[in-house]
Amino acid sequence: MAQKWGISLSIVLFVFSIHITAQESNSKTSTKQALLIGTFHYHNPGADVAKTKSFDILSEKSQTELETITQKIKAFDPNQIFVEWPYDEQEKLDSLYQLYLDNKYFTNDSLSDFYLKNEIFQLAFRAAKKSGLKSVKAIDYRNTEFPFDSLMTVVATSGQTDLQNVILKGIESFSRDFDEKIEQGISLLDLTYHLNSEQDRQISNLFHTEIPLLVGNSDNFIGPYLTAEWYRRNLYMWSLIQKGTRADDQRVMVLLGASHIALIKDFVDKNTNWNSLELEEVMKQESKSLKH
Repeated sequence: MAQKWGISLSIVLFVFSIHITAQESNSKTSTKQALLIGTFHYHNPGADVAKTKSFDILSEKSQTELETITQKIKAFDPNQIFVEWPYDEQEKLDSLYQLYLDNKYFTNDSLSDFYLKNEIFQLAFRAAKKSGLKSVKAIDYRNTEFPFDSLMTVVATSGQTDLQNVILKGIESFSRDFDEKIEQGISLLDLTYHLNSEQDRQISNLFHTEIPLLVGNSDNFIGPYLTAEWYRRNLYMWSLIQKGTRADDQRVMVLLGASHIALIKDFVDKNTNWNSLELEEVMKQESKSLKH
């Protein structure tokens, strides 16, 4: 029996080594680029844990910036654009995008704030149309939980006052910083750069994947459960990005909430067949040098 297990293990290791070698070989010749854009929700429904002020995405200044941003994305020439829309509602997204392509989308005077202001319709649709794409791909997986209220209850009842203060002050600090930037008239581009900074991403991942693990007594796992669910949602999205990328696609754009991008960037960077690219890089590059 031991000999059989040894043979089986050797076969597995051999196949695994071939797979790794193939990945390394492919990465040298056909590495795909993922332009990762983490954003705030332009329509700000107040659904996030951190409550912030609204940004006027419909202002003339913001609309001009969106034109500039999407012109640079057009120069990047994405083969696919993936967005934070339920993956199982692709048909509805397709119908909305078709209205956009036909210049009929914004002619509907009864559009709610979500359909009027959301980043999918203001940024992704605009970029996709300029890039000549026939569709925008939905990748959000929402059949998960995020039991933040339960986690905070456990923190309080477990007497973890210091940890409770770290969480509350962290949320307060993020909201205050965001609101101050809006009050100071920060541009859409600079606010997007801020949300995609290394520091902001590290803080986001700290609050989603590390701090929750400390919550509760040794027999309470609400924190690890929250983190596991957060990983699951983002891993499912990363899986859908890969499944939705065709073999000959070389460049894709991913537009998601900044906290999602903070984690998904780790997944991308650990995959030898992919490279991540920042919006700031795209904005600074000359059009002729964007495609590799």
